Amino acid sequence: MGLLLLVTTSFLLTVASSLRDVPRSSCSSKDKVDELHHLNSSGIHFTLHHPRSPCSPAPFPSLSFSAILSHDDARVRSLAARLRNTTLAPSRSSLILHPDAASIPLSSGTSVGVGNYVTRVGLGTPVKSYVMVVDTGSSLSWLQCSPCRVSCHSQVGAVFDPAASATYRSVSCSAPECHGLLSATLNPSSCSVANVCIYQASYGDTSFSVGYLGKDSLSLGSTRALADFVYGCGQDNEGLFGKSAGLIGLARNELSLLSQLGPRLGHSFSYCLPTMVSTGYLSIGSYNPAQFSYTPMVSSSLDDTLYFVRLTGVTVGGKNLPVRASAYTGTPTIIDSGTVITRLPPDVYTALSNAIVAALKRYKRAPAYSILDTCFRGTVKASAVPAVNMVFEGGATLKLAPRNVMINVDDATTTCLAFAPSGRVAIIGNRQQQTFNVVYDVAKSRIGFAAGGCS
Repeated sequence: MGLLLLVTTSFLLTVASSLRDVPRSSCSSKDKVDELHHLNSSGIHFTLHHPRSPCSPAPFPSLSFSAILSHDDARVRSLAARLRNTTLAPSRSSLILHPDAASIPLSSGTSVGVGNYVTRVGLGTPVKSYVMVVDTGSSLSWLQCSPCRVSCHSQVGAVFDPAASATYRSVSCSAPECHGLLSATLNPSSCSVANVCIYQASYGDTSFSVGYLGKDSLSLGSTRALADFVYGCGQDNEGLFGKSAGLIGLARNELSLLSQLGPRLGHSFSYCLPTMVSTGYLSIGSYNPAQFSYTPMVSSSLDDTLYFVRLTGVTVGGKNLPVRASAYTGTPTIIDSGTVITRLPPDVYTALSNAIVAALKRYKRAPAYSILDTCFRGTVKASAVPAVNMVFEGGATLKLAPRNVMINVDDATTTCLAFAPSGRVAIIGNRQQQTFNVVYDVAKSRIGFAAGGCS
């Protein structure tokens, strides 16, 4: 699933004297304030929480790191299948929302996205607050709705009741929003016997949501931001959604939250993905353009809803990796808030691995850990990790801190390079984006980076 970003949860670490986790045992009173978000002339501003932070309003259940990496790998395979326009094995052959309503075949799960950073949105009349994950790889937003005809997972707070909202309206099967579901979810819509549009959103880790398409008032604090916000009212929601109420999609599709708010606020959003001991942000609308260095969004016929970029180089200790320029261009590259571990083209990854091994030669090697094969025994000190930069077309550069390069596994008995190879699709994952300001300026077709967005 991709900010509150893939329902495959990440394992983001904070650097103290080493690369070991240092989570807080409790939140300050300031952190505990319900920072719903606000709307002003600069746009909408949400507070983002890491799901494993003690300040998160919807902490995710504990998963082993190997399970996290397994789900991450499933997401990458799903993205690769999506770009090949092929299908994966379906998670379930069919689902029935109601015996008299509709039987819905689930397709493969080739639509991706759901994530692990959480924020709050206000929905309905009267307004009620819901904890949601946010994903740049998903288009359709949805949340769990009563009566939960099949299944609702445990969530923070009450499940949304559309019957209790004076402004809720169902979307008919003939509405353009219903016809737009195929491009938004990569799954066909269906129709109930009451002529209500039925959506199905499936994800690379076999999680899914199925329900009715609706419209309601989206609110930010005391301000109504969008009177006719289109979203899914989930009746069967199963998988790794933690205790969130649902998902917000920010991909480039007309049903995404970005597109629905774009006419009023502008087609851009920015975020900073926090560590477990801090808070980050998501902003939709205007931003300070002088703050960022930019790389063009790359157009791709493979999928016009995802965000493609062009990686042109990687340096270690100030030296370019010894690979040909063509090693970067043969594989499509996506920036994705939902993938945890960055995937590089095989030749680029091998060169990066060799450079890290040479720089950390005083550390003993450890066996591979799941998809991570460049590992060392014990905890690698931050001061020993060489500077790694990722350079993009146009000169935009991610100057990675040690916590963006290495990751601890097995209770810090092993430290691994937080990259993996992939010949199918290259992905700039959220591990490498952590603590950077990242802006997606869809109107100007560019993505920008700036250091120091959140600690």
